[in-house]
Amino acid sequence: MSHESVCADLAARAPDLPIIVVEQSTATVAEAAIALGVAPGQIAKTLALRVNEQVVLLVTRGDTRLDNRKTKAALGGRPRMLDPGETLEVTGHPVGGVCPFGLPTALPIYCDQSLKDFAVVYPAAGSLNSSVAVSPDRLADVVGGKWIDICRLPEPAID
Repeated sequence: MSHESVCADLAARAPDLPIIVVEQSTATVAEAAIALGVAPGQIAKTLALRVNEQVVLLVTRGDTRLDNRKTKAALGGRPRMLDPGETLEVTGHPVGGVCPFGLPTALPIYCDQSLKDFAVVYPAAGSLNSSVAVSPDRLADVVGGKWIDICRLPEPAID
């Protein structure tokens, strides 16, 4: 029901946003980037985190890494990733399809500033082969996301 909950949520809140379904897997950043023909950074990965006793979702660009120091300063505690079972329980989505749409209950949603490096990003759409094409600002607006800066960009390659 995960993909269906995303479809229903977007039909109600943002019917203009296209849901992209492909035959190949989009479950990882690398797979999604290849399947969609975009840079890995344009894949908007959604992380389910526990900070102290609160579960939050963080949407960030696909090639970033969570910065524990920044997260602790911004959210008041050390972040811990939820395991796959708990992620499915709280989001209704399997790992690889986790997104901020179609959630069974409201969760705080944060959007990392790194998403703003792109005009269009591609979060998952509740399944292992679906995505949504959306601008970062529209994504935050649709899901009620709060902008935050808690991720590190990848190190530039040294030739």
